Amino acid sequence: MKTPVQRYVILSFMFFLLFSMSSCAAIGDIFKAGAWTGALFVIVGIALVIWLISKLFGGGGNSNT
Repeated sequence: MKTPVQRYVILSFMFFLLFSMSSCAAIGDIFKAGAWTGALFVIVGIALVIWLISKLFGGGGNSNT
């Protein structure tokens, strides 16, 4: 259970963050994080597909000849 002082400190900190950052900066940061996250998922997805195709078509490198 949180004491009233702890709640006051948390609420004060949240209001400070809310008013110290302009809305345009916050939206810009969200879009930047979204773009980089999306690009990372696309790169990982393409690498995974290439890896799966190489495994399916014998690109493992352990032939028995």
